[in-house]
Amino acid sequence: MNERLSSLLARYKELSARIEDPDLVKDQNGYRDAMREYSRLSDIVAANDELESLSAQLEDAKSLYQGESDSEMKELAKEELHELERRITDVNDRLKFLLIPRDPLDEKNIIMEIRAGTGGEEAALFAADLYRMYARFAETRGWKFEVMNSSETELGGFKEIIFSVSGGNVYENLRYESGVHRVQRVPATEASGRTHTSAVTVAVLPEADETEIDIKNEDLRIDVMRAGGPGGQCVNTTDSAVRITHLPSGIVVHCQDEKSQIKNKAKAMRILRARVYEMEEAKAASKRAEARKNQVGSGDRSERIRTYNFPQNRLTDHRINLTLYKLDIIMQGNIGELFDALKLSAREELLRATAS
Repeated sequence: MNERLSSLLARYKELSARIEDPDLVKDQNGYRDAMREYSRLSDIVAANDELESLSAQLEDAKSLYQGESDSEMKELAKEELHELERRITDVNDRLKFLLIPRDPLDEKNIIMEIRAGTGGEEAALFAADLYRMYARFAETRGWKFEVMNSSETELGGFKEIIFSVSGGNVYENLRYESGVHRVQRVPATEASGRTHTSAVTVAVLPEADETEIDIKNEDLRIDVMRAGGPGGQCVNTTDSAVRITHLPSGIVVHCQDEKSQIKNKAKAMRILRARVYEMEEAKAASKRAEARKNQVGSGDRSERIRTYNFPQNRLTDHRINLTLYKLDIIMQGNIGELFDALKLSAREELLRATAS
């Protein structure tokens, strides 16, 4: 840990000088990347400075305690020692967390896919509820939210909805949403008042830049068709819907939300690029350490990760055994507490792995 800390402190000094260079400011991408790294390292430097200050105070307090003859003053010095030791432990733990190597994907924007599973119309309605929950959370974070493709049901649910989320540390916060979300509630269409169980699958794909994934034109089959709406209705009368098939992987993407064929093709390519990128990342992840794969579940979209029980106003995340009795508030987009718990669990797992 000491070697990594020394290396990062040296890197911070290097960046401090670099961001003052006028030539770097002219390079917008380089300047942005440098400032992003500088900001991350600032937290480490601040924690290290605090730790050094507290350690110096502790030595002073020890000297005072050992040299004090007055029993009352000695007791006060002893209390100060305990408080300083507690604070040092807290800051030291925080510094350890900060020193865990960050996943380079954490700062990426994402493409999220929500699909209704078992449960028919009720599953589709819950897919729409999840979409609104994520949209509201994104709004509180100042993230940009854009629907890329959707298939709506007659009752306002979604058989499928695909959207992008862009902003600061989007993937870091939403990455653990991949998997099966189970809902238990009385459907609006249920006359007898019985509770039904339905399921929705969520996939979170880090969005890849064009330079990260090379997709050759000859590897694509592009079909155009008329867009269709719920109940067989036509969204428009032009051949604007686009279906792209990536021949090497067999991945198929369909996009019809825009009236422009060009815009639908651009959105479909973004989704395709993200899916191919995820596939390549999955291959790489299978070769990494076992500790990496065990973080808060595998992220496999076939894995049941969470249950939403509406009659009991209860949400349970099965990966970290966390139960919250405020489902009504969470569905309004107040899901940050859960995301923080998932991130903390993953970091603790990494900390244990690096310590072993």
